[in-house]
Amino acid sequence: MELLPVVCLCLLTWSGTTFAAGNGPDVIKMVVKEGDDAILPCSLSTRENIVQKLFDWKRDGQKEVFLYDAGVTYGKDHPGQDEQFKQRVFHFPDQLPFGDASIVIRNTKVTDSGNYTCDFPRLQPRRRGLIELVVDPVLKDRTEENIPGAAPEPYVTILNQTKDWALLQCVVKGASPKPQLQWQDSGGNMVPAKDPQVTDRGGSYDIILRTTVTKTDHYRCVATQEEINHQVHAETFVHVTDPVLKDRAEKNIRDFTGRSWLCVQLSGPLWLVFSLALV
Repeated sequence: MELLPVVCLCLLTWSGTTFAAGNGPDVIKMVVKEGDDAILPCSLSTRENIVQKLFDWKRDGQKEVFLYDAGVTYGKDHPGQDEQFKQRVFHFPDQLPFGDASIVIRNTKVTDSGNYTCDFPRLQPRRRGLIELVVDPVLKDRTEENIPGAAPEPYVTILNQTKDWALLQCVVKGASPKPQLQWQDSGGNMVPAKDPQVTDRGGSYDIILRTTVTKTDHYRCVATQEEINHQVHAETFVHVTDPVLKDRAEKNIRDFTGRSWLCVQLSGPLWLVFSLALV
């Protein structure tokens, strides 16, 4: 790092960048994925002990994110923290002796996005830094968020079944925006399906998607609304006879004798065989 002339100024260091007190702080942009933890850095370049100091974190200049005042933080003894951040924001006590006022936001939400300030209001001159946090949304089940129009859990049924195949149906009702439905096997592979039956009820959609499967597996119907980053699924188990094993068993019996046999499967590979031939 380039050496600066010796002046009587305390400096505020943010993630390796140094700002002179009194100047407008540069904005550091941080991008994290929804659900990840976000560490917002803030430390005095002098590495001055701040155990007995006060620093205050706010979002967008209004919401109280985190306050530290000589060992006291937000809680029952110091109310005022915004509900959005309660039990989710923490500092690093072992780093306070080294001037580190960084915080971590656990399990970030899209609504955590905004401009965060780290302020040392009692230091002279006053030190203040700014971070822009962007939380990128991910596709997930947002049912508990009560988003209007979010697709409910699909209703999955087996419409018809024989020993060789099963006809599956997936129904989603009252979704907006229009969701995309897809059948998948247990490996997450797409299962070919018929064209969906779509009913538009004034911007609210009812959708039916059917598919025919011929293998024993767990099958899931996935409803996705990318516009609101919502994805929900339901699954069912289907058991069908394996045609290869069936043909092999019948062929082995025919090859072994020319007479007629009655075969009864007891369990798994165990079979009881009766000869029906007249002696």
